[in-house]
Amino acid sequence: MPKALSDEDVAEFRDRLCDAAERQFGAHGLEGITMRQLAHDLGVSAMTPYRYFKDKDAIVAAVRARASNRHADALEAAYDAADPADPYARSAAVGEAYVRFAFEHPEAYKLMFDVRQDNEADYPELGVAGQRSRATMTRHLEAKIADGSFTGDANLVGHIYWSAIHGPIMLHYSGVLHGVSAEELIGRLIAILNGHFFPETSEQPG
Repeated sequence: MPKALSDEDVAEFRDRLCDAAERQFGAHGLEGITMRQLAHDLGVSAMTPYRYFKDKDAIVAAVRARASNRHADALEAAYDAADPADPYARSAAVGEAYVRFAFEHPEAYKLMFDVRQDNEADYPELGVAGQRSRATMTRHLEAKIADGSFTGDANLVGHIYWSAIHGPIMLHYSGVLHGVSAEELIGRLIAILNGHFFPETSEQPG
């Protein structure tokens, strides 16, 4: 009979599967993630991954949810560590944490935004993680609205800043930037947006 697995055993092996799937995606793209190859990489039988996930789609959803939560962890930590009396410093910290995460964890970042599953509704944990990650894009703006230093649509403006950060990052990963770095592009775009939305300060709200 198969060994009875504790909750800790299940969580540990699921994490190992997700790690392997993230590596496979980084090396070979979405099509490179297969249940057979995952089993081979982990040194288990071909059927073992099915004890933990229904199929490949479930694994990809779990990897994306984990990546979104790690992304949110990083941005929330940056926000909480910044001076609460300086909303602009908090915004800048969030932006810097976003860029740092994208470049330090490229496979996780690409899986978050470069892969969409048509059946996302089947994976509630993915929806919750994605919503949490997206919330980090507006939290610093909502703080500015609360203290009266900004009036406007936090969701819309948050998406504008998000686009200014995400676009150069994906251009970098596509290998189409020449003679300019993603970081330089992001800095200049944020400065332009700050001049429009926050003309009273030269700080970067991220």
